[in-house]
Amino acid sequence: MRVGVPKEILDNENRVALTPDGARALVAEGHAVCVERGAGVGSGFADDEYRAAGASIVSTAEAWDAALVVKVKEPKAPEYGRLGQQILFCYLHLAGADPKLTDALLAAGTTAIAYETVRDGAGRLPLLAPMSAIAGSMAPLMGAWNLARFAGGRGVLVADILGERFGKVTVIGDGVVGRHAARVAAAMGGRVTVFGIEPKNRAAVEGLAGGIGFELSQPEAIARSLQESDLVVGAVLIPGARATHVVSEAMVKGMPAGSVIVDVSIDQGGCVETSRPTTHSEPTFVVHGVIHYCVTNMPGAYPRTATLALTQATLPYVVNLAARGIEAVLPDAGFAAGVNVHARAISNKAVAEALGRAFEAFKTADPSRALPPELDRT
Repeated sequence: MRVGVPKEILDNENRVALTPDGARALVAEGHAVCVERGAGVGSGFADDEYRAAGASIVSTAEAWDAALVVKVKEPKAPEYGRLGQQILFCYLHLAGADPKLTDALLAAGTTAIAYETVRDGAGRLPLLAPMSAIAGSMAPLMGAWNLARFAGGRGVLVADILGERFGKVTVIGDGVVGRHAARVAAAMGGRVTVFGIEPKNRAAVEGLAGGIGFELSQPEAIARSLQESDLVVGAVLIPGARATHVVSEAMVKGMPAGSVIVDVSIDQGGCVETSRPTTHSEPTFVVHGVIHYCVTNMPGAYPRTATLALTQATLPYVVNLAARGIEAVLPDAGFAAGVNVHARAISNKAVAEALGRAFEAFKTADPSRALPPELDRT
């Protein structure tokens, strides 16, 4: 199969969907790998490294002219015209993206498989997890930078100063993003409270590091915590669907002036009512005196690490797709959960509901391997 790897065009997006080692693995299986010129440079991979791996260095049009196109981020408006009846494998976040992207995918007849809704045998999100871990680890760092007075923040340092913890950090969500954010914030020296919906997670969350407490996610409790928080990390995830606004505008109004919100859920619409997508070039804005950091491609700030982690997770799936096309998905309900658009229909229930569109289920070959009911939202 011909596998295309376009260069990302999102603001300051320097990740690439395939490393030279990944290209080498595909070429060894007899596939033609076509990498757009300069696609890997931002992650430290030169065109010559791809050539040495057996890949071809091609133009933008040639990278898109492939049966399987692998990317990092969803196509942007200038790329819609390049969509066709190929398999597109990347982060899509259709529930939080411009609805025109979904329209373009449907019109082109593209089979769009989203990294963020693929499940493994245990129901986890193996292709979302590495980027969630990076974004979660980044969140306290970005928050701490913006808390500096010169950045417009309230001048609080999240740190352990001679044995005393400074900086109140509230993390909303106890999944991969939330746990990484909490661990980093606690390691910096902050006083951290994590809000989650499962009481059984208390011991695991509080055991991540000293200085971490756990509370059940209730509006009144979150509002109280926010009133004295220096930094808030939004880490809410409903796979495939828009994030719920667990932080209302009224809660934001009650936060201290110069405090910071890092809404990592922004790819799925954000979990803070006052959030809106931002870029690495213009990462923040202020509402009610509170700094909002809502960059939609946070891991793009550390592209070398992110690309290596992403390819390690996605390569087995890419190899499978290259060998068998859409047939690779049929026997695996977890992989099939990643199919968001197929045969000019939306095949992900959560995406269809978020967009108010019709839903048409993507059928796997073996119904006995379907996802359990509590996970059948993707």
